[in-house]
Amino acid sequence: MTASHADRAFAGSIPQLYECYLVPLIFEPYAADLAERVRAIAPARVLEIAAGTGVVTRRLAAVLAPETALVATDLNPPMLEHARSLGTARPVEWRQADAMALAFDAVVCQFGVMFFPDKAAAFAEARRVLRPGGTLLFNVWDRLEANDFADTVTAALAGRYPADPPRFLARTPHGYCDTAAIGRDLARGGFAVQATVDTVSRRSRADAPSAPAIAYCQGTPLRGEIEARDAAGLAAATECAAQAIARRFGPGPVEGGIRAHVVAVAR
Repeated sequence: MTASHADRAFAGSIPQLYECYLVPLIFEPYAADLAERVRAIAPARVLEIAAGTGVVTRRLAAVLAPETALVATDLNPPMLEHARSLGTARPVEWRQADAMALAFDAVVCQFGVMFFPDKAAAFAEARRVLRPGGTLLFNVWDRLEANDFADTVTAALAGRYPADPPRFLARTPHGYCDTAAIGRDLARGGFAVQATVDTVSRRSRADAPSAPAIAYCQGTPLRGEIEARDAAGLAAATECAAQAIARRFGPGPVEGGIRAHVVAVAR
């Protein structure tokens, strides 16, 4: 399996661990932010792509007007099924798809565009399903060094596997942080209007160092990279990451910075 395909492999127990550990650790604050930005547009139809386990979907279902149609999609069946099983405040149309033959006032994507192999083509598809005047809203993580727990885990695993450091977090989640490159990809995707970019900082908290270690090492495709280097070493690698977090942030409840770019562009 190539790195590109492996980076999109959210299967097995990953959806449950992702939802239990990673969603409260880093995704919920940005889900609330993105949902409020969508609500301010007052759209009639909303398409969410790369919905994952549905953290943004649930927020959108709670804050959008009751008459707003909400369609949530993801290419990963285990993630989408987990999202569907958690439920929403009102009905949502769930689909395993990456393009729709419908028109929407807003297309929303939380931390998903980094996984698209062809960003410009994905933006072109988003533009295609937007009505004239509609808005594409998405967010991406800023550089790895601006996101404390992810940076600490990456450094810890580099020390554990110095000959072949696992680089999933740096390569993919934090690998699409150049806003100039994002602007170029949007233009290649057909967006003629310049995007607005807000850089949003938040704090990430957990009850113990083990929580972010499990979140990243076992609740993301980083797990596959660890197991490829040491088939029986997942628990030890997770403990290595937890110890590094404890050394940097303390042995009890831990807190670190997270930072992301929020992008909005009109069709």
